[in-house]
Amino acid sequence: MVLLFGVEVFIGARMHDAIIRPYGGDYLCVIWLYCLVRSFVDWPAWKVALGVLVFAYMIETLQYFGFADRLGYTRPSLMRTLLGSYFTWTDIFCYTLGIFTVICWEGFLCQRLYTRTR
Repeated sequence: MVLLFGVEVFIGARMHDAIIRPYGGDYLCVIWLYCLVRSFVDWPAWKVALGVLVFAYMIETLQYFGFADRLGYTRPSLMRTLLGSYFTWTDIFCYTLGIFTVICWEGFLCQRLYTRTR
């Protein structure tokens, strides 16, 4: 989880390209959030994954309505960075793909662990 966070920070601070920063960062963000939540709670993987996805969609929806601007957060500010400043359908796709990856990974990992213990 720490490595994933480090990669996220690196992408946000140093990557200024047309692929990794806009797509890879969003893809990894929901995976990192999933790992963060799972490290504190012992809920079923699908519930955490769904909660993280709904949270990501909610933040993206707030970006559509210019929530950071309405709260008075101007550039540069940590809150503006966390809340985001503009809506894109591509972000929604990247969040969905990231959670799909998590669900597939959890299914694969749980299946392997279950068959190994029998």
